[in-house]
Amino acid sequence: MKADADLSTVAGAGLRLDVLSDDAVRQIHQGTLEVLEQTGVLVEDEEPLDILADGGCAVDRETHVVRFPPEVVEQALASCPPRIFCAGRDPKHDIWEEAGGEVHFTNFDEGIKYIDPRSGEYRDPTKDDVAEVARLIDALPNIAVYESAVGPKDVPGETASIHGLETALNNTTKHTGCEAITGWEARTCIEMAATVAGGMDELRKRPILGLGVCPVSPLKLTRDATEVIIETARAGLAGTVLSMAMSGGSAPVTLAGTLVQHNAEVLSGIALMQLTQRGVPAVYGSSTTALDLRYAAAAVGSPELALISACAAQLARQYRLPSFIAGA
Repeated sequence: MKADADLSTVAGAGLRLDVLSDDAVRQIHQGTLEVLEQTGVLVEDEEPLDILADGGCAVDRETHVVRFPPEVVEQALASCPPRIFCAGRDPKHDIWEEAGGEVHFTNFDEGIKYIDPRSGEYRDPTKDDVAEVARLIDALPNIAVYESAVGPKDVPGETASIHGLETALNNTTKHTGCEAITGWEARTCIEMAATVAGGMDELRKRPILGLGVCPVSPLKLTRDATEVIIETARAGLAGTVLSMAMSGGSAPVTLAGTLVQHNAEVLSGIALMQLTQRGVPAVYGSSTTALDLRYAAAAVGSPELALISACAAQLARQYRLPSFIAGA
C-alpha cells in the first residue's frame, strides 16, 4: 500500500490472517469428513436422531451415535447463507456478518461472578447488574453486539436466561444474544423478542436476537444443544455452533488433530440446523484453546488460543460462513 493511500477505501475490508496453507485446509476438511462418517457424533436426544436419520445420516439407536455421510455435510454447508443480518432495536446498530467481511466486536459471555464497581465486592451478579452492563455495552461505540455478559443469580436458575434477555432488551438497543439452554427457554426467548419486534414475521425481517450452542467435547451434541438448535432453526433465526474443545484435554494435543475435532463438532451442529430448516443462517463459532497441563485449566488468552482462533476463522471463510471467534 502506498504511504499516501486513502485508508477509508479499505476501512470496511475484513481482517485476514491465513495461518494454514490451502493444502492444510483441504486436509483438515477431509479429516473432518472422515471423523464424521467413520467415528460419528454422540447425539443424546430422540428428536434430532429422527431429523438426522431422515436427512440421510446413519443413526445407531442403541448407542445414539450418528455418522454423517460427506454429501450430507457438504449439502448443509451449501445451504447456509454467506451473509447474516443482525438487526438492532435501533436501526443505527444494524450490522451484517459475512465470511471474510468486516470485523465486528462483542463482549463475551457469560460471567458467573461480578466485581461491584462501587464497593469492589466480588459476588454473584443480579438482574440490576445485568441492566448496568447492558447499558454500558450500549454506550460503547466499538462494541457492535450485546452478548449475555453476566447471568442473574437472584432469580430461579430455570428461568435465568429469560430474565437475562428481558433485562437486556430493556437496556440495550443493539443486536442481542441470549443464553437459552433448553428448547423451552429458546422458544420463550424467541417469543419475547418477537413481541418486541412486532411479531414473528417482523422478527424474521429484523432479527434482533441471536442464539447459540456449544457441543461437548469430544464429539457430543447434548440434549440442551440440539433442542436450542432445532428451535432456532424452526424460527428462522441465526444460530451459532461454538466448540470449546481443549487441546491436550478434551481434544488431541496436536493443532491439526484439535482443528479436525473442533471442525467436526461445529459442522455436525450446522448439519442438524440445515436438516431442520434449509437455508437458515449459521455462524461458525470457536472458543477452542489448549489445556494448561500444569494447572489443568483452559489456557484462555494464550498464544495457542490465538493460533487456533485464526485457523478457525480461516476454516469459516473456506465454508463461506460468518464466524464468531473468542479473543483474549
